[in-house]
Amino acid sequence: MSYLTAMSSVRLFKSLPALTIRAKNGTSKASIRSGRQRTRPFSNSSQHMGPTSGHALHGFSGLSTSGTALSLPLIGLAACVILTLIPGNSPAMEAPSIAERDALAKRESGVTDSSPMRLRMEAFIKENQQKIVAELEKVDGKKFLQDTWQRPAGGGGITCVLQDGNVFEKAGVNTSVVYGSLGRGAIAKMRVNHPALDPDVESMEFFAAGISMVLHPHNPMAPTVHLNYRYFETAGPDGKTNAWWFGGGCDLTPAYLFDEDAIHFHKTIKDACDKHDKNYYPRFKKWCDEYFNNKHRGGESRGIGGIFFDDLDEQEKDQEQLFAFAQDCLGSFLPGYIPIIEKRKDMPYTEHEKAWQQLRRGRYVEFNLVHDRGTKFGLETPGARIESILMSLPLTARWQYMHEPEKGSREERLLSILKSPKEWV
Repeated sequence: MSYLTAMSSVRLFKSLPALTIRAKNGTSKASIRSGRQRTRPFSNSSQHMGPTSGHALHGFSGLSTSGTALSLPLIGLAACVILTLIPGNSPAMEAPSIAERDALAKRESGVTDSSPMRLRMEAFIKENQQKIVAELEKVDGKKFLQDTWQRPAGGGGITCVLQDGNVFEKAGVNTSVVYGSLGRGAIAKMRVNHPALDPDVESMEFFAAGISMVLHPHNPMAPTVHLNYRYFETAGPDGKTNAWWFGGGCDLTPAYLFDEDAIHFHKTIKDACDKHDKNYYPRFKKWCDEYFNNKHRGGESRGIGGIFFDDLDEQEKDQEQLFAFAQDCLGSFLPGYIPIIEKRKDMPYTEHEKAWQQLRRGRYVEFNLVHDRGTKFGLETPGARIESILMSLPLTARWQYMHEPEKGSREERLLSILKSPKEWV
């Protein structure tokens, strides 16, 4: 019996009375015990394997190990005879989840180029998280707090946060890996962009992995920056993938606009896009301008944009091509932002300029809580880690009643560009 089939057997009989099977000197003996599951003490050569341990699951493959005992549940004597003596008469079994399949694959083979995309994306985002954190620590001079967490339903993440640093008032670089189940309502919404999803099932397993980062500098001359790259996949009852897609992007949100910074940032991300498709940058730049928009503020963009894309699947390009695209986009972040923050982090500023930065951060908060799809999805996901989801919010922000910038000021120019996005490259 395979490991995955054995897993299903454990799950199927979890709550029933116990059968203890002992193999010794090649001869199998079975004894039946009703009531609570109990196991006799074994000799030094014996090994007890609990029903959830990896060793116990491998124990299903046979009873040839001398002195090995395995505790299994039982429905009664007749079931014992059927299960242990008659080949091919095991009852229907629940298939292992994709979280269990992935855990086994990582233990047995690690992560290679032939691994499922789920595992490759997880490895990619974790590697780049550490690289980005290391570079930002060089800029700031202080260390990030790293908080590793696990999700009971499968997956987990690493939240890296720096607060009250020398350069960054608040900075967060998160990775998360989530295994879960989608209900009918969520499936119906996703079918709009992914018709391959089965509308008739009550629930469906999903996998999501992503890296998300937001940096809020102290200095109002230094821009806030955000990025997110993610992979989403759904699976059928047999564990096979039935839909997958990539999403992501990176955008810049200055309080005070320096055109040279905007040009550098957009050129760097455009170069990454052009390696894969010349239409990607103009298409995803427009998508970014439209998406990061506070419509309740009369169509005011959150910042000066970058790129944004979502739901890129086999209708766009094949999986390997889109993975390579996401990799190059994420790889463009450090060369796109580090020169800007190094140039602006120590510039002088006034209290008036700091107050304007706080007002712009208020707009940032409004977008994230009112419009952002990722934030909404996270808050609606059972068992979600709220602290990590709201990591993107600044440490401080400001709302001032009926504020209007002075005519002809730098603040007014920024506001006019936010209401009418500009082509920077």
